[in-house]
Parts: sequence; C-alpha cells; structure tokens
Amino acid sequence: MKTLYIVRHAKSSWKYKEIEDIDRPLKQRGIKDSHLISKFLSKEIKRPDVFISSSANRALHTAVIFCENFKYPLSNLKIRRQLYNFSDGYLVKTVKALDDDFNSAIIFSHDHGINTFVNKFGSKPIAHVATCGVIGIEFEENHWKNIKKGKTFMAEMPKNHK
Repeated sequence: MKTLYIVRHAKSSWKYKEIEDIDRPLKQRGIKDSHLISKFLSKEIKRPDVFISSSANRALHTAVIFCENFKYPLSNLKIRRQLYNFSDGYLVKTVKALDDDFNSAIIFSHDHGINTFVNKFGSKPIAHVATCGVIGIEFEENHWKNIKKGKTFMAEMPKNHK
C-alpha cells in the first residue's frame, strides 16, 4: 500500500507587485496556518517517508514549516521545479516516479494541479482544496507507477482547526 498526502501551499501575499509569481511569499496567515495544520498532522499521522515541494517560494516555505513540525531533515526535502507548472500532469508524473522504497509521501504544490489530481485519483469529490489544505489518499498498489483510483481518507483544511 502507498499513502500520499497532497498539500496546497498556504496563503500567499500579493503585496509585492514587482516580484515574479514564483517568488511570492506567504502571508502571516499562511505561516500561522502552516504551523497549525502541520502540528495537528504530526500528532495524527506517521511522518511521511519523503517530502517534495514545488520550487515556488510559497510552496517551499509551507514545506519547510511542515518539515520543522514533523522533524524531517531539511537536507532531505526534495524540490521539483516542474511542480510549479500548475498542471496535474506534472503532479501525476512526480507521484508515479517516486521510489518504491517510499511507502508514503507528502507533496506541496498548487491549486489547479491539486484539485484535478485529488478528484481523478481520490474516492471522494472535493470541490476546492483550500490554501494549506491537506488531502490524504491511500493506494492499494505496491508500485507508485501503477497507482490508479485510491481511497481518500483525509481532507484537512485550516478553517476546521481554528
């Protein structure tokens, strides 16, 4: 069995008009929500075997906070520029390329790709994954490359923890 946690990056700031989209930082609310959700999850689930993040500042900052609260070494955090593409195709490729030695993974990415992915591969329709929302899906397959429809067992959103 393989277990996947998909995290939409936390709330980002639009305050800085002169910077590129990829460089947008988290808002203070995003930082708080990242700590809130990651502290909750770190008590509820076994730490995932691998943490992978989009290279976008807001996704990476969310991932760093999760690493801190899960006590996952930052040096092991994998960064994938292709996850910034906002397409579920790159998310699918990333998941299906995971090393089979990892039985669980947590991936930090973006709105469009996540919503499409969780509805394609999960068992429960999810209209919208909120910022810093976490969706958990279990797959019966032994190899990541073979994942098909899985079982959605978690849909945690920050608003449910305030």
